[in-house]
Amino acid sequence: MKPFTKLTAVAVPLDMANIDTDKIIPARFLRKPRLPGYDPYLFHDMRFNADGSERPEFILNQPAYRGAGILVTGANFGCGSSREGAAYAMLDYGIRCVIAPSFGDIHYANELQNGMLPVILPEEVCRRLRGQLHDQPGAQLTVDLDAQTVTGPDGTTHRFEIDPIYRERLLKGLDDVGLVLQYQPEIEDFERGHYGEMPWLA
Repeated sequence: MKPFTKLTAVAVPLDMANIDTDKIIPARFLRKPRLPGYDPYLFHDMRFNADGSERPEFILNQPAYRGAGILVTGANFGCGSSREGAAYAMLDYGIRCVIAPSFGDIHYANELQNGMLPVILPEEVCRRLRGQLHDQPGAQLTVDLDAQTVTGPDGTTHRFEIDPIYRERLLKGLDDVGLVLQYQPEIEDFERGHYGEMPWLA
């Protein structure tokens, strides 16, 4: 998993609350195995017409926001089902951070597990950030996990909170497997000693 330290990227203002995981990735695309290439499914039914052509009114299809790395949304982002494909679709598109007043609990955990940073800021702060991004299409935000700050287009810095364990894992790029592998030498030493004392278990 790629570490998350500091990200400066174009940010997209999504003026919607209660964006559920079916909007992020429709259920019919969940049969695809976890391989690179989930990006076309991100907000698929809002991004594309039935014939596959882009909907020009959808914000991700507008030139200033193509290649964005940050989303700023309304409350309760990622509510609904527990599908991890929602995180895959955002990550493959290039989004590493979502800023919102609140998240669906399972989706919040799925973002963390996939190396994304979900940032919770007050609703009024999120609204102001989205307003600045609308006023300056293509503007960038800076998200600094080490300092736990978001810096807006106007230079204002906003502090956010995150569980220290999640913060450390993201800074080091550790998913559940990586977390265990940190202790591989100790685990191997234990196994050798354990089976040396009780060889009949081998």
